[in-house]
Amino acid sequence: MTPHLLRKSLVGLLLTLLLGLAACDQQAISELEEGVSTEADVREKFGPPEAVWDGPDGAQVYEYNRQPAGYQNWQITIGPDGKMAALRQVLNPRTFALVQPGMPMEDVRRLLGKPMKITAYELKREVHYDWRWRDGPNESDSQVFTVIFSPDLRVISTMSVRDPDLDRGR
Repeated sequence: MTPHLLRKSLVGLLLTLLLGLAACDQQAISELEEGVSTEADVREKFGPPEAVWDGPDGAQVYEYNRQPAGYQNWQITIGPDGKMAALRQVLNPRTFALVQPGMPMEDVRRLLGKPMKITAYELKREVHYDWRWRDGPNESDSQVFTVIFSPDLRVISTMSVRDPDLDRGR
């Protein structure tokens, strides 16, 4: 097999797996019900969380990250009673609006989940955290939300732009 054909085959396989993962998420979500589904149900459908955060009133927030290739970061809140209290996809304009100048990186990370990419710009004295998300149902709706941090990892500003990978033929 030629390197070009091998690369093409691997890209096709990766796309198939990503589409399958997105379909699996939708199936899992449809089978979970707030106030009824248990922590065990969530773990059965989604697997182990990437991170677990302490939530209000003894709740735990499970992070299910679909970055860098996906468009979602799911946060599922398990109440102190062991039942699912909330299921949210956090990569959206409403959540992005909560990111404010001066906010510490840890708070942004808890709010949005793990970023797809972190880039340090030493000369500018900035660190950029990027999340891929969709502002609509189509591939062409892909965006990248960036949070720009100061050297002490506090938010300077944010921006959202068309996903550059769309123009590179990702």
